[in-house]
Amino acid sequence: MPSRRFTLITLCCITAVVLAGCRKADETSVPAAPATTPPAAPKAAVARTSFGRLPDGAEVARYTLTNRSGMEVDVIDYGGIVTSIKVPDRQGTRADVVLGFGSLDGYVKNPPYFGAIVGRYANRIAKAQFTLDGKTYRLAANSGPNTLHGGTKGFDKAVWQAEPFEHGAEAGVVLTHTSPDGEEGFPGTLTIRVTFTLSDRNELSLDYTATTDQPTVLNLTHHDYFNLAGEGSGDVLRHELLINADRYTPVDATLIPTGELANVAGTPFDFRMPTAIGARIAADDVQMKRGSGYDHNFVINHQGSDLALAARVEEPESGRVLEVRTTEPGVQFYSANFLKGNTGKSGHEYQDRGAFCLETQHFPDSPNHPAFPTTTLRPGEPFHSHTVYAFSVK
Repeated sequence: MPSRRFTLITLCCITAVVLAGCRKADETSVPAAPATTPPAAPKAAVARTSFGRLPDGAEVARYTLTNRSGMEVDVIDYGGIVTSIKVPDRQGTRADVVLGFGSLDGYVKNPPYFGAIVGRYANRIAKAQFTLDGKTYRLAANSGPNTLHGGTKGFDKAVWQAEPFEHGAEAGVVLTHTSPDGEEGFPGTLTIRVTFTLSDRNELSLDYTATTDQPTVLNLTHHDYFNLAGEGSGDVLRHELLINADRYTPVDATLIPTGELANVAGTPFDFRMPTAIGARIAADDVQMKRGSGYDHNFVINHQGSDLALAARVEEPESGRVLEVRTTEPGVQFYSANFLKGNTGKSGHEYQDRGAFCLETQHFPDSPNHPAFPTTTLRPGEPFHSHTVYAFSVK
């Protein structure tokens, strides 16, 4: 009996060892599935292509900025013009939401300043002159008796030096330009740098910096014409607009500020709550008639130099929303009152009030209004301004 018991125990042990060995062999004989690396998400990027040539033969380049969210922005180095901004609606369908032309020739002629960097002085200077440190400077009168958007040849007609960049979740292009002393009558050699940055949050940021070697005046903005339903799709009168301003600057018959900071309450200029652009555009108001609609500077409700909300616009059909934030003290709301006669890039003839502009800025004619925030720039005191155009859907 003991010998049988020993033999049985021995056989059981041998069987267990053999089975364990088989299991181990089975486990090692099947190769492990290779580790899979998920495909890399598309990153923010910038691409350079040609946009044509100027009459003097100089090539104009287009820089296409894209992000991971599917937003796309085209900027050309002629005038720093944004020729296209493509953003999705609430269904995810993209549309181009800025007006513009299909070729360089349209921008060279460009009476409406479509999508351009505007300077040396954005907006108007009365009687085409100003006095600085006791000296009077006479400028080009290109809007009746006044200077508009820098004169006959402003920054919108300059070819800027361009340097594209990609930084992870951001892509953009840096534009630089030097305006010589005396150009269009303005004193001082001015060096300007404008950085366009597209983020994955569907925000297009514009950073402006400038330095001068002599005392001068400076007011920079970007003159985009927006239609959140898509360029060429009709008027913007149903767009709902909020402007973060309790006051605005009334103008005279030539659209020069009177110097008053008027309360918007009870006027067609009260956009403190979202209101359709067309709700009061035909109001029997002398200010509305002077601009044939809206073409006025609003005093943004903020203090200090931080970014503040300037305006918010919603297009009810598409659900697209544009929010404008800025460090500037003012924003010019223009209801594109004189667009008729311009054929856009889609082939549609644009109509009056087929867009809106929100030009972040210092106030018009500030050099002639000492009570307005100063636009004087001096050597050793660099200028800096920052504006963000944030797109979303509702």
